[in-house]
Amino acid sequence: MIIDSQELKAARDRLVRVQGQIGGIVRMIDDGRDCTELLTQLAAANTALSRAGFEIVATGMAHCADEPRDGANRAALEKAFMSLA
Repeated sequence: MIIDSQELKAARDRLVRVQGQIGGIVRMIDDGRDCTELLTQLAAANTALSRAGFEIVATGMAHCADEPRDGANRAALEKAFMSLA
């Protein structure tokens, strides 16, 4: 299933922010920052990444609702959703 990129703009924007967070975490490691600070940033990036994944799956599920006969797409999205849990 192909979803229009405009429908995934919020997820894309979130992923771009996560990309920046990851770069910041790498710099923190290089600078020898406190492990508690690192873990806090890792947790924030992990949460943001998960939310982006849920947004993408939710958008796909909405498309499946419009095409209820396409069981293969729905099954694939359900599997993807469960992998995020």
